[in-house]
Amino acid sequence: MSGSMQRLGGRFWIWIDGIQFPVVSQPTYGVATTKKTLLKGLDGIHGYAEEPVPGFIAVTLRDTADVSMSEFDRMTDVSVSAQLANGKRVSGNNMVCVETVEVDATEGTFSVRFEGEDVTDQ
Repeated sequence: MSGSMQRLGGRFWIWIDGIQFPVVSQPTYGVATTKKTLLKGLDGIHGYAEEPVPGFIAVTLRDTADVSMSEFDRMTDVSVSAQLANGKRVSGNNMVCVETVEVDATEGTFSVRFEGEDVTDQ
């Protein structure tokens, strides 16, 4: 391990169809394309089953005057990209906003989750 200190976390930027949104907290992402489940029998492990899973990008955003919540309900086939503190870029194409957006009016925040088949990190 190198002796130099590097920024690894604490900063996150997100763009949805090229528009940057103000990030509050809880950015998460997943790039896995399959879920494996062990197949067990009374005499041991027989193998595993594999099923497809979508990649995702999720985050809590700030509700500002120029953000329409109803737009998120209609978001399908969008591009989502994020920049992480460590320099990594996460991006997804043909993404769908999959959760009902609920606004916390006290804090002025809302959480979104986008899923799709094509999510990568570099």
